[in-house]
Amino acid sequence: MERVSEAREAMLAGQEAKVSFNDIVIKAVAMALRQHPACNAWWQDDHIRYWNEVHVSMAVAVEEGLITPVIRHADQKTLREIAGESRDLAGRARERRLKPEEYTGGTFSVSNLGMLDIDEFTAIINPPEAGILAVGRIAEKPVAHEGMVALRRRMRLTMSCDHRVIDGATGAQFLKTLKGMLENPLALVW
Repeated sequence: MERVSEAREAMLAGQEAKVSFNDIVIKAVAMALRQHPACNAWWQDDHIRYWNEVHVSMAVAVEEGLITPVIRHADQKTLREIAGESRDLAGRARERRLKPEEYTGGTFSVSNLGMLDIDEFTAIINPPEAGILAVGRIAEKPVAHEGMVALRRRMRLTMSCDHRVIDGATGAQFLKTLKGMLENPLALVW
């Protein structure tokens, strides 16, 4: 997460809009789903429904548990648009002011517990969606870097898949693409 952290710091310098790491993950997920349409799907009764649109649900904690507001067409939005929309949706979710169409119809979910100092976890799929990404905290870890041991920022991602729709190999290819985008955030703007 070194390059993402550096890119975020550069974006925040002099900007009114605050872009969170979760906003960046949502954008990267949306772009990866565009490249892996087999992961952008629902299981419905006895068949798979593949979506042309990418609607990313984001888990938001509320008093009663969790709700998943949806950022529609997330693959077509800028980071600034995603940041503004995610803040607005999360705030209204906590105030119980979301309309049903604002928390239904997602095609894939993101659940982030990094802000609670959780390294990694397994998220539960939000039916009828077939996949969810669990995002852990960003932490400095000693790793090999340029032939030496150095502290580098790392983040763990875990994907849960409904294997009726997304098998392990398909999910792994999606994660590989997502990892590449997060390791090279310029991929999110090309």
